[in-house]
Amino acid sequence: MQPRAARWTARREVVPYRDDDAVFGAELAAAVVGARRRALRDGDRQVDTAHLLHSLLECDPEVRAAVGGPPRLARLLGYLVQRSIGYGLRWQASVEDSGAIAVGPALAIRTGGGPDTGRWSPAAAAALSDACGRTRRRGGPRATGTDLLAALLADPQSRAVEVLGRAGVRVPDLCARVEAMAREGTDDGEAAC
Repeated sequence: MQPRAARWTARREVVPYRDDDAVFGAELAAAVVGARRRALRDGDRQVDTAHLLHSLLECDPEVRAAVGGPPRLARLLGYLVQRSIGYGLRWQASVEDSGAIAVGPALAIRTGGGPDTGRWSPAAAAALSDACGRTRRRGGPRATGTDLLAALLADPQSRAVEVLGRAGVRVPDLCARVEAMAREGTDDGEAAC
């Protein structure tokens, strides 16, 4: 039997995400590392947007606050946990590429200990790049979990948005909450979603 890690490195169609300029806040850096570990542990061939959403919910209290109260969080986390044993198994055989967000040149993620050279689905790589772009546009020093959440919500065909919908989270309402949080944090009130 071939180890799961060998399957991970053998896939060429998965986009490596690299961005030497990206500087993540502590919660977002922890979420990125957690998403990569979760994908590897589950035997997935890529880190996708659902992995990122799951790790964001675990690592970032602002993201949890935006999503809603304990009943909604419990239901959402329940769906995310099921991905490795239930409906998410169909995802293991495919690369997440919704095509909704264009992927530019490969970028590098720095998470404290050097570049993270994990494999990212095209949609996840685009969301990470978009989160960094949102940070630059608002003039922030570091990308936050809510920057990434807004980027995930911007792709209606992503696995993260699919999971949110299955858990009963209305994406337009969540987008409005994230946008309001962004306005509170910046003077220019740039739209988050």
